[in-house]
Amino acid sequence: MTAFSPVPPRATAAPVSPWVLSAFWFGTAFHWLVILLSLVPANVVQFVGEARKGTFVGLLTVIGAVMALVIPPLVGAHSDRHGRRLPYLRLGVGVNLAGLIVMALAVSTLAGSAGFWVYVAGFLLVQFGNNFATAPYSALIPQLVPVTQRGRYSGAMGMLQAAGQLLGAVGALVVSLLHLPDAALYALVGAALLLPALVTIHGVGPVDGQENASPAPDPAVGASSGNEAASWLSLFSHQPFLWVFVTRALFALGQYSVQPFLQFYNRDVLGQSDPVRSNLYMLACIIVASIVSALIGGRLSDRVGRKPVIYAAGTTMAGAALLLLAAPSFGVALALAVVFGLGFGAFTSVDWALGSDAMPSERSFARDMGIWHVAFVAPQFIGGPQGALLDWGNAQGSNLGYMLVFGLAALFFVLGVVLVRRVPEARRAGLS
Repeated sequence: MTAFSPVPPRATAAPVSPWVLSAFWFGTAFHWLVILLSLVPANVVQFVGEARKGTFVGLLTVIGAVMALVIPPLVGAHSDRHGRRLPYLRLGVGVNLAGLIVMALAVSTLAGSAGFWVYVAGFLLVQFGNNFATAPYSALIPQLVPVTQRGRYSGAMGMLQAAGQLLGAVGALVVSLLHLPDAALYALVGAALLLPALVTIHGVGPVDGQENASPAPDPAVGASSGNEAASWLSLFSHQPFLWVFVTRALFALGQYSVQPFLQFYNRDVLGQSDPVRSNLYMLACIIVASIVSALIGGRLSDRVGRKPVIYAAGTTMAGAALLLLAAPSFGVALALAVVFGLGFGAFTSVDWALGSDAMPSERSFARDMGIWHVAFVAPQFIGGPQGALLDWGNAQGSNLGYMLVFGLAALFFVLGVVLVRRVPEARRAGLS
């Protein structure tokens, strides 16, 4: 596959530090880990009971994914036309917080099917607000960061994402140990989203909307160098974007095949008497390991390229997913969670850099990053059929459902590794 044209060295630095730029992603990671992996599974059981938990967790995931599919590209295109990012971030965070309040009230005051649908309404507000903010925010890396520094910035985002997830797991565990109501955990999630968002909004504020704030365009063929925005239809004819989109979707399919059901796996397969708490321990192992590999992977990708890091990450995650099915004890499962986390951190460390490199035009960063983001959120739809597959397989006996779901996850990771070879990668200064 023909690589991009070489990019000469540039002394220009991004006008915002990677930690300030990534702060909002830290809050978002904390937010989604607690909601999707701790609150939603437990709350759904509270509303609908044990027998239908997999189906309704999958249904809720699918309903939320509709918002995640539609909102980012549309809001991103609007943001590109106005040349501003932060007003969308502010409004999105506000709607997100309102949705958290609705979910907390539903859990605290309602029950049964009526309570469940109020809960769903709150979840939709959360999805709408968060995705309203995400597309314009996603445009900030390709807009502000030179190609030669994107691995470093992507690594910082991956590291803060993992740190947000770790603190989310710790916060959920503390609330569980103190036997506090779920409303307290929703309040913690809201604070963890709002405060980092304010850091990013304040730090990016001086450069938001300034035409000359971003570094000079990179003269790489097809790499964020166009002066005209690509049309919606022609966007996928741009080979770097097409294959980055496909491979990111495959990795997300692997993640969402397993992620919503880890709490159930801890109880049904590992026999844990407190699956909520044991799930948090497992998530902590994954996240700590991913912090170790995230910053290293991002910096390494600036030197050796993005794809070698992806190869190692996908292979590691596929192997760990399969071995979890044969874990003879909770301790072994925790060790495998560490291995999975090393792969996951390496993947997240180059994810944003690979996506930013693939943008076809600097005139449509937010719209195109919003479409790129669809590759991550659209696979949430797999939660519906995977939840039904889990329930069907387990009804046959011997935890067959978990074998099917985890096996499909490994297959998706392997396909992502195979197909990422087709991504033409930008050459960085000093690389042949």
